Amino acid sequence: MKSRERIQIALNHEEPDRCPMFVGFTPEMATRVNQDLGLRDDEFYNPHGGGNTYLLERSLGVDMFLTSVGWANSYYASHEYANEGHVYQDEWGVTWKSIPYETKFGRGHYTEMVGHPLAEDEALDDYKPPDPTRPELYKDAQWTIEEFHDDYWISGATVTTFFETAWALRGFQRMLVDFALNPELVDKLLDIPYRYHLAAAIKLVELGVDMLWIGDDVGTQDKMLISPKTWRRFLKPLMADFISTVKGIDPNLQIAYHSDGYILPIIPDLIDVGVDILNPIQPLSMDPAEIKQQFGDKLSFWGSIDEQYTLPFGTPHDVELEVIERLKTIGKNGGLIIGPTHNVQLDTPLENFWALINTVTKTSYRSLRR
Repeated sequence: MKSRERIQIALNHEEPDRCPMFVGFTPEMATRVNQDLGLRDDEFYNPHGGGNTYLLERSLGVDMFLTSVGWANSYYASHEYANEGHVYQDEWGVTWKSIPYETKFGRGHYTEMVGHPLAEDEALDDYKPPDPTRPELYKDAQWTIEEFHDDYWISGATVTTFFETAWALRGFQRMLVDFALNPELVDKLLDIPYRYHLAAAIKLVELGVDMLWIGDDVGTQDKMLISPKTWRRFLKPLMADFISTVKGIDPNLQIAYHSDGYILPIIPDLIDVGVDILNPIQPLSMDPAEIKQQFGDKLSFWGSIDEQYTLPFGTPHDVELEVIERLKTIGKNGGLIIGPTHNVQLDTPLENFWALINTVTKTSYRSLRR
């Protein structure tokens, strides 16, 4: 069965031959897996998009490819990200610094924001965001669709759609205060990423993506980062307009919404504005089986494999058991694209990684019913 057909069947809430799968990586982990497979892919792996050949994904049996346009690509906008202490400014004016971390499998690097162009109120009046109509932004997406659309499910991505880009411009603490004390400024600020990412989303849909991946992290481990009331006041109307616009172009378009953490109070709102797929269902924050029971008739799901404990710190047997549990619960009767709840990190043992891949790809739905 082709990957494309596998996902179409699953999203129709039916069981294909096996559960479709998506896996993303940090750049360092992608290098480890490439080396383990003996692949010679010299392209820099940016999990947020840009120049991906999908050789690694194709070798693993991944069923969905991402092609991203938007501020999230800035996380690895400088290929010198792995130079300790390296500082760069992205095209939005956000300043980043490379921060190292150690694992038993080697040193990795994250990029953290250290400067925000709209930290001062008066800067907002003169701010000019990047131009989302530049043709070069969509070369990768066009190539991906032309090359792989017949065989794979293609998801356009404009994640960090409103909130995360806005607070990157403003500063996280300042924006949280603004929600309470300066709501008019927040509306003006959110309009910047809204307009940019909507323009990008429209272009991706016109190019022919099957799905659009949007969202912002608004959940912590056990509660929401902002109150449901605040989310409904500032973010829900933008989402409603955004989704209705792109679905007006392609009524068959699937909308996947991303937020890490606990977001149970707003899931009915997400359904209300037209979300089709919820990602990533972080299992230490929301029980995947319960989420399926409550919302499985209205939503499909993407993710659900624990990246906080099971993959990095469990055993291969733990990973296998968790995959099977997900297939029998949140994946029952279809409706699941299984995968880790985040990009696979450098601290993951390869034997755990292969336990994930092999269990998914070798477990048929038919075998689960025996």
